[in-house]
Amino acid sequence: MKILLTGSSGWLGRFLAPRLRQEGHEVAGLDVAPGVDTDIVGSVADKTLVDRSFREFGIEAVIHAGALHKPDIERYPKQRFIDVNVTGTLNLLEAASANSCGRFVFTSTTSLMISEVVRAGKPGGAAKAAWLDECFGPIEPRNIYGVTKLAAEKLCSLHHREHGLPIVVLRTSRFFPEDDDTHRDVAGENIKANEFLNRRLTVEDCAEAHVTALAKAPEVGFGLYLVSAPPPFHRADAEELMEDAPAVVGRYFPEAAELYARAGWQLPPSIERVYDPSRAERELGFRCRTDFGAVLDTLRDGSPVPFTHDPTFVSPKERLAG
Repeated sequence: MKILLTGSSGWLGRFLAPRLRQEGHEVAGLDVAPGVDTDIVGSVADKTLVDRSFREFGIEAVIHAGALHKPDIERYPKQRFIDVNVTGTLNLLEAASANSCGRFVFTSTTSLMISEVVRAGKPGGAAKAAWLDECFGPIEPRNIYGVTKLAAEKLCSLHHREHGLPIVVLRTSRFFPEDDDTHRDVAGENIKANEFLNRRLTVEDCAEAHVTALAKAPEVGFGLYLVSAPPPFHRADAEELMEDAPAVVGRYFPEAAELYARAGWQLPPSIERVYDPSRAERELGFRCRTDFGAVLDTLRDGSPVPFTHDPTFVSPKERLAG
């Protein structure tokens, strides 16, 4: 297929574009920043550019991974988020239907599920970890990033109902390589390792999820799936995860405390939310290859950690702007 990939110069795009080509697809990349996989330099908010790109490249399917993200809140006004994340998504949906595309995959985010109540670990007032799956609600995003991504999801759902375009929405958990912009009390690699317990996946697994979603879209029709490394926990663990996460981790991984101590790392004292990706496994047949057990395996045998940590990473669009 001839696929339009937005965000082709970004972190996910640099893994997803070559993976799609391995499957035999032709990829036309669109991004605001130049890159090795970017054929069209411009914004999805530019409807004229989007429409022309579909015609010139004979686009048959779309993977819309481009967006303004949570760190961009400090850099751009709210209107830019609306232009890119909402209007840009609408431009792509309309062009896809106008050009008889057969499928559309939208990269969303688990971040939109995190209200201030969930973040505090007290959904419904109970001091236990929130168990987050596709049925979780009410959804009350805490910032403009979450609001615009939720609006884009709703546009996808509406467009499928009105036009019948097969669409898969993937709410991905964290896979960025740089340091967390809000938590600096623990080293970056340590934080990422901890997040494989409840809210992270590798960029390679994220790319693979998109390849799977693209293949399954006609069969699914419309589907929304949370994508994250499978957590080792059960819902019954939710209260204790808030109170004493290391004790819970120790039941599932008796070596974890010793391996972490050897590495000079710390287990999280408390876990306030857990992402449950089991629907994607049931309905798409997709399961992340890398999980917390794989992280411990590398600590045990001294091999490199199975994820990328790059505190110097700067997104291509920010390098361009700066």
